[in-house]
Amino acid sequence: MGLEATGKLHIISEAQQVTERFRKREFVIELSDNPKYPQFVQFQLTGDRCDSLDGLNVGDEVKIDFSLRGREWTSPQGQVKYFNSLDVWTIDRIGAGASRGGRDDEPPLPDGPPPGMEDDIGF
Repeated sequence: MGLEATGKLHIISEAQQVTERFRKREFVIELSDNPKYPQFVQFQLTGDRCDSLDGLNVGDEVKIDFSLRGREWTSPQGQVKYFNSLDVWTIDRIGAGASRGGRDDEPPLPDGPPPGMEDDIGF
């Protein structure tokens, strides 16, 4: 499922090494579709895509292509929980100084939970 959003970078977090093989980096954009009622939405980059935020700054206008992902998780106590993530494929600066591009040379992310996350949520 390919979705698109534009907005202003509001928060850029550092990359986190979640497991030996799984790295993620989160960021928040203020969506630009209704300035009267701003929406602050958190997205994530994974693997080598974490570097896509390098060279971008809070306040930059960006366009992102992303997928809506979700998964079910059962705790050791048997409680079922559901988690959603907005996984970014590309992020591009728009407007003045829009020289930064996404990483179109990378293959798509695999389906399913990230490696090492099958039995453990990690937070």
